[in-house]
Amino acid sequence: MVTRRQILQLAAAMLALPASELFAESATSKLPLIQKKIPSSGELLPVIGMGTSRTFNKDDDPESMAKLTAVIQAFFAAKGMVIDSSPMYGSAEARVGDVLRSMKNHPKVFAATKVWTRGREQGISDMLESAQRMNVKNFDLISVHNLVDWKTQLDTLKNWKKEGKVRYIGITTSHGRDHDEFIQVMKSEPIDFVQFSYNIANLDAEREILPVARDKGIATMINRPYQRGSLFRQSKGKALPEMAKDIDCTSWGQFYLKFILGHPDITCAIPATSKAKHMVDNMQANFGRLPGQAQRKEMLNYFNSL
Repeated sequence: MVTRRQILQLAAAMLALPASELFAESATSKLPLIQKKIPSSGELLPVIGMGTSRTFNKDDDPESMAKLTAVIQAFFAAKGMVIDSSPMYGSAEARVGDVLRSMKNHPKVFAATKVWTRGREQGISDMLESAQRMNVKNFDLISVHNLVDWKTQLDTLKNWKKEGKVRYIGITTSHGRDHDEFIQVMKSEPIDFVQFSYNIANLDAEREILPVARDKGIATMINRPYQRGSLFRQSKGKALPEMAKDIDCTSWGQFYLKFILGHPDITCAIPATSKAKHMVDNMQANFGRLPGQAQRKEMLNYFNSL
């Protein structure tokens, strides 16, 4: 009898193969992988990771699982490592774990999640549950989500880091709110990562967050790189500037990602998608050249002229 798991694996393989092959056949796959250092350790990370907010909040039916497997297969095919989730994202952690369990000998994952609750015991319980859902023995990174009860949760995380239960710790903000408190935590606590929103239409982080991250040696992970899709509405039907060729961009998605990654104080970006073809496009920004300061200014001026 064919089991449900076998059906899922077969459907996933049928969807994943074209996406993986599509990337392998692209010119981008021949370009050098872009990596940046985590300041606190010197460890190198590929600059494009994978977010899971909304996109992986799916039921575990065969069709959904096949599509999500295709997304992760395309991610791995392009040397992706960082997969970021949160218990705040509904079933996203569980779906990531389901896909990883269904893959045999999948590439190395830099597994990141968040703690989003109050109280020490509840925080510990939630983080242990996150590990089970995502099929992770020990997380590479756990961050306090939106500063919820951050003193309590960071105290636990600092102890866990000493005990080897987590490799890196951090804090996040989803909407750019609470920046004053966020920056104070960056200045006063021994954290490794911060996650926040930053993109070509939202440069607020350049005023304080990025300079503090540089000064304190904190890695930066960027969410909402496409401003929830609004950037594509502004550039819809418009041609890429000629200079996009100089930084190995063939789409607006890659253009927006490389603008972010060209900032010297950005470590990685985590665009989220539930479509394999979009993942293939996103991951092409993981390779080739990044813009320098003058090119980023040109990119910004072109975008603002659209």
